[in-house]
Amino acid sequence: MPLELVANSHRRRDRELLGSARMDLHDDLLTKGYYTSRVKIGTPPHEFSLIVDRSSFVSPKTMFCSFFFLQDPRFSPALSSSYKPLECGNECSTGFCDGSRKYQRQYAEKSTSSGVLGKDVISFSNSSDLGGQRLVFGCETAETGDLYDQTADGIIGLGRGPLSIIDQLVEKNAMEDVFSLCYGGMDEGGGAMILGGFQPPKDMVFTSSDPHRSPYYNLMLKGIRVGGSPLRLKPEVFDGKYGTVLDSGTTYAYFPGAAFQAFKSAVKEQVGSLKEVPGPDEKFKDICYAGAGTNVSNLSQFFPSVDFVFGDGQSVTLSPENYLFRHTKISGAYCLGVFENGDPTTLLGGIIVRNMLVTYNRGKASIGFLKTKCNDLWSRLPETNEPGHSTQPAQFLLPPAPSPSVGAGDMAGAIEVSMLLATNYTTFASLTAEFVKDVARELDLDLDQVRILNFTAAGSSIVVAWMAFPNEMDSTKVMFVSFSSAGTKT
Repeated sequence: MPLELVANSHRRRDRELLGSARMDLHDDLLTKGYYTSRVKIGTPPHEFSLIVDRSSFVSPKTMFCSFFFLQDPRFSPALSSSYKPLECGNECSTGFCDGSRKYQRQYAEKSTSSGVLGKDVISFSNSSDLGGQRLVFGCETAETGDLYDQTADGIIGLGRGPLSIIDQLVEKNAMEDVFSLCYGGMDEGGGAMILGGFQPPKDMVFTSSDPHRSPYYNLMLKGIRVGGSPLRLKPEVFDGKYGTVLDSGTTYAYFPGAAFQAFKSAVKEQVGSLKEVPGPDEKFKDICYAGAGTNVSNLSQFFPSVDFVFGDGQSVTLSPENYLFRHTKISGAYCLGVFENGDPTTLLGGIIVRNMLVTYNRGKASIGFLKTKCNDLWSRLPETNEPGHSTQPAQFLLPPAPSPSVGAGDMAGAIEVSMLLATNYTTFASLTAEFVKDVARELDLDLDQVRILNFTAAGSSIVVAWMAFPNEMDSTKVMFVSFSSAGTKT
């Protein structure tokens, strides 16, 4: 059978031991068309800027990372000692594989991406105790359309499906089935992302999200209030086709025809003395109003609040910055960021959740909302079990090389070792190449015979899983032998 380097099978089941990662977001949907966050890939690790994609509206449900590096140097598998091409067989049942290890996909705007699937160690921010995780991703070799023009290095997929980074981390028991996004407000950009669980604030409003309603993240929207007055609409209007989809990878909001007309009229009735003006681009029939001044914090004096009412009785209040965008040609003018959808689906894009912490608790089939300042989120949330920040160099104390007993005719094709090291995640992540060299030297192996599988924070220490194997291995006779740091066969 083919050799496959897999993560340590010892799975953590105690919820308190599950990890999380707090990550900054950069860029902005309205100006750049996307938000990005930075992750590290490979051994030694190199940092890349990836677009945060929460399952684009009509994209297939299986998401993955693709890399065509423009902002940073390209990812080179040959320069990572932990990279391994994916052997497409039992591993590849997602529909992206062509029977070997290639993938191909087309996005909603008709751009395409293709390349090869592989595995490597992926790590997150310094405020992370997820450790380095060996994950499957797509290494892009060709692209067309809008993807080609984007300066980001690739995509980090947060949708549903076996190749989503969320599904992979949950499957490894690295974190709870939860992630959160928080987009900066009007004129601010940036924001925050959390992979894994945290203690949500008491005033966060959770509402149910049916994972079987569609391939996307759905809400049971039943009504809308504008300035406290409900729109005269039947609840069924928000349940057409895919229902109400929360897709913060889309810039604006799109309502079915009847809902859009009612919303537009209700806002117009409540803007008082504001003057309706043409939009910034004559090619579009934007609905814009002038005379509200340039201070975003004063918009509620001119525009009404909006409430989304859900099927379970919960409601979320939106401020004007959650449905308006600034006019680019007229000072003090703002335009509706809600448009009529040519589809019965109700699509809530990123503008709806600006300066709002949105928690996708997939394990509990719910989505939570909390109005907050996203660029100051870390000072407002309880601390997580962040890794230590010791400035002491890592001490790589290797145990004696294990000497397994192998029966006649058998072949010890690979040895997997788990080690507890007295260092923290951040320090170790910067010294993985040195660790591989130390192991190879102690075991008298070549560098390419040693590969790190993953490393995870464990209090003030880390657990490192690595594998050593012979230079020339008969793949039909591989026998995996795993050892703990004490040399005990597992």
